[in-house]
Amino acid sequence: MAPHAEVGVGSMNGYSTHEATSSPKDLFTVESPSVTYTDDQIKSKYVYRTTAVTKNQDGKYTALPKETVYDFKVDRKVPKTGVMLVGWGGNNGSTVTAGIIANRRGLVWDTREGPRAANYYGSVMMGSTMKLGTDYKTGEEINIPFHNVLPMVHPNDLVVGGWDISSMNIAAAMDRAQVLEPTLKAQVYKEMALMKPLPSIYYPDFIAANQEDRADNVIPGQKACMAHVEQIRKDMSDFKTQNNLDKVIVLWTANTERYADIIPGVNDTAENLLKAIEQGHEEVSPSTVFAVACILDKVPFINGSPQNTFVPGAVQLAEQHGAFIGGDDFKSGQTKMKSALVDFLINAGIKLTSIASYNHLGNNDGKNLSSQKQFRSKEISKSNVVDDMVAANSVLYKKDEHPDHCVVIKYMPAVGDNKRALDEYYAEIFLGGHQTISIFNVCEDSLLASPLIIDLVIVAEMMTRISWKTETVDEYKGFHSVLSILSYMLKAPLTPPGTPVVNALAKQRSALTNIFRACVGLQPESDMTLEHKLF
Repeated sequence: MAPHAEVGVGSMNGYSTHEATSSPKDLFTVESPSVTYTDDQIKSKYVYRTTAVTKNQDGKYTALPKETVYDFKVDRKVPKTGVMLVGWGGNNGSTVTAGIIANRRGLVWDTREGPRAANYYGSVMMGSTMKLGTDYKTGEEINIPFHNVLPMVHPNDLVVGGWDISSMNIAAAMDRAQVLEPTLKAQVYKEMALMKPLPSIYYPDFIAANQEDRADNVIPGQKACMAHVEQIRKDMSDFKTQNNLDKVIVLWTANTERYADIIPGVNDTAENLLKAIEQGHEEVSPSTVFAVACILDKVPFINGSPQNTFVPGAVQLAEQHGAFIGGDDFKSGQTKMKSALVDFLINAGIKLTSIASYNHLGNNDGKNLSSQKQFRSKEISKSNVVDDMVAANSVLYKKDEHPDHCVVIKYMPAVGDNKRALDEYYAEIFLGGHQTISIFNVCEDSLLASPLIIDLVIVAEMMTRISWKTETVDEYKGFHSVLSILSYMLKAPLTPPGTPVVNALAKQRSALTNIFRACVGLQPESDMTLEHKLF
């Protein structure tokens, strides 16, 4: 197809303007006996160094350096990839669709502040860099775009489709969202008017009653059933076939649901969860039904909302099928600021004693969250982001000690998508003194969340092409089903069972960077700069 063709693909449930690049040029190569390049693969041998610690009877510790040799393999062919959004007609779905089209076509539009051009600001993959190393002749640090570390899908190549309980076409949904400039909307409107979401599933008990007037595009039935699972699987298969795709990634950006009760015999094991769906149990949420459908087809599924989609049975089912899952809840505006500031303060030895977070917003997310059960899901995800940092500092905090943490969200229609976030951080400092930090943050919600959707899709797809083995594992295998590498973009990241939660922002970014470095045989950058200090 022509680069600027104004036409939808297939049944108008997907959209793309050109083919994906199958053999990207490498911006750099690693010259090492531990790294091998072929037309199809990058193979690397990587020594992973950790420290095993044991606590002695006298209360002291013994630290033992350990080394594990990993072999990584990366498939270099970038597949033609589609993303199916659950809640495609919402603020995030319509905004990310318009953003991809605008970038793909290199659009420029007028605003009252002057012309603006399409970009991917706010995306780690597309808008940030990674230190590759140091030029030993000049001492200059060499930084490269994150997107060039490994052969990744470019967001301009994504085919977008999905489901929504509202029948509005995506152009009309973009108007309803009131996020984008009219001069930008005018340039993408024709294309987006051709896009219509597939009918979705709607269980009224899981979202606020004030969403009922939107629900005019639903699959019959108001509780879980295998017919819903099979319909979603068919929709994904049809989307893949109609758009000639190699892979599909599914991401939930629909309404926040209430928390599902964890009930023994219902959703505690994979077997019980499948049985509960077959029997139409009322405690199985729409998002869990979508997750199960994706898991059964080994389609990566990411939950961008705060509810507990991944009940224990869903996690176990993903492990059984070797399917990738990740969640929960986009870490975009206020929470990302909170993660960064708490990380900084506690690492600086300052003892936070209370965090008060207040939000008001006027988009449909805020309307849905005005219901107490749905708000509770959001409150939990916003509160958990400080846990890991507090638990890591036994100097400041005794066991089970935690800062007071209050989260308030109010629906104020007049402010639309421009969420107002007010935070107060109260801390104890030297000799009984106190420090108070107040932040007022205006977050254009969907313009912050949309790049995270892109990042989550790109990284999830990338992980389907990375495999590993060790001296004790004979055959290459994929990463664990729970993609904890996505945690930098998520408020309440899922963690593989039996492993510690990493919920500190700097650690999450470091993990993302260093896993990708390992795949090309590069050690983590230590920032010690000994190469300059010892001579």
